[in-house]
Order: sequence, then C-alpha cells, then structure tokens
Amino acid sequence: MTYRALELLNLPPDEPAFLLDIGCGSGLSGEILEEEGYIWAGVDIAPSMLEVALERDIDGDLFLQDIGQGFGFRPGSFDGAISISVLQWLLNAETSHPTSSPPHRLTRFFTTLHSALRNPSRAVFQFYPTSDDQIQLITSIAQKAGFGGGVVVDYPNSKKARKVFLCLFVGGGGTQQQMPKGVEGEDDDQVRFERRREKEKKRDVSGKRKNMKDKDWILKKKELYRQRGKEGVPRDSKFTGRKRKPIF
Repeated sequence: MTYRALELLNLPPDEPAFLLDIGCGSGLSGEILEEEGYIWAGVDIAPSMLEVALERDIDGDLFLQDIGQGFGFRPGSFDGAISISVLQWLLNAETSHPTSSPPHRLTRFFTTLHSALRNPSRAVFQFYPTSDDQIQLITSIAQKAGFGGGVVVDYPNSKKARKVFLCLFVGGGGTQQQMPKGVEGEDDDQVRFERRREKEKKRDVSGKRKNMKDKDWILKKKELYRQRGKEGVPRDSKFTGRKRKPIF
C-alpha cells in the first residue's frame, strides 16, 4: 500500500523529496521511502512502536504525536505526506469534551497539515471507512482546511482487495491538479497478479531487492539535509557511496 500511496503522490522522478509519514508505527513504510530515495520524518502516538522503529535503526526522524492535536511543523516543511491505515482512528471520540469530537480533531489535523505542506504538493491517506457518511465528513473537513482532491478506490469490485485512498492537493501552481484514477479489477486472481508484478518491479535479475542507496542517492540525500539546515552532514568525498569490504 505504501508503493501505491507513492504512486498517487506523483512526485517528480529522480528528485529528492522530504516526506511526512503520518502514523509511521515501527517504520515499515519508512523503509520503503528510503529504498525509493526519499528523506522522511514520521509521527506516531504509540511510544512502543517508535521504540521498535529506533531499534531497527531507520533513517527517518521520529516524533511522538497525537495527530488529532495537530502539528507544529514550520509552514511548507514537507514535499508530500502519506498515511497507511491511520485516518479512521480520528473518527473516535476519546472523551465527551467538545475538543475530543471527531470534527474538531479532524479540523486541527487537516488545518495544520495543510500549513506544513509546500505549494504545490499532495497528501495520500489509505484508510478504512465504515460508511459513506464517514467519507463525506472527512472530505468536507479537508476541503474546508484548504485541500482539493477526493477519494480514489482501488479494486472496487473485490471484497478482499478493495482499498480506499484519500488523495488531497495543496495548490497547483495556477493549474488544476488532475485527480488520479483507481485501479480496476474484477476478481482476486487479477489483484494477486498485480501485487506480484509490483514486487517483481522492485527486484533485480538475481531476485534480490534492488539497492537504491547508490552514490547519486546518497549525494542527493546529503544535499537535501543541508538545504533543511541539518547539522553534522558529512562532507562529500571520493569515498562517498563506496562499498566497504566485510571485516572478519
């Protein structure tokens, strides 16, 4: 689903980008972002999941955050955002207080996210709505926060593989961004074939997963770190990206 979310983000090819992973958990989606050559930061409400992510030694910056309280990032910090299986949790009211109501939490979430994204950009959410009313509530609040876009449904005729994505646009550079289309599928056999094909695209001729961290990828990542003002970025040298021999 992370690969599909990146496809819907429609980022420029071969260009570095700084992405926000909303509900990053243990960093599974973050690993895919790294493989695809992106720098990322993740937020999650569960300290235990963030501890697992730290133990796995991922590259992304991690933040403990209740997304229903909104974000505190600087305006225009991110080139895009993804979220896998998280958005529906904002529909749960934690207490009877008005500020804990789903509309209030969704408003804070979308308003602050819109500010944190650059113009133009996209945010893609894979989520599990239980009714059309929930979809309507989420999309209407997102639009009030300034987003364009709407819902994309993959495999609408499959009970098992049906996936709902909320694809939101920020700005558009004076032009209307085109709404992506969902993937059509009539049966689960076709769905399984598409999934297998996507996995094969990520592997080389030997059957191993492609290594995306070559010298060009490292140089782009370091340059983006410098642009973001990160301290302690190593200098470029002839040894950058060179594979080291194993030590026995």
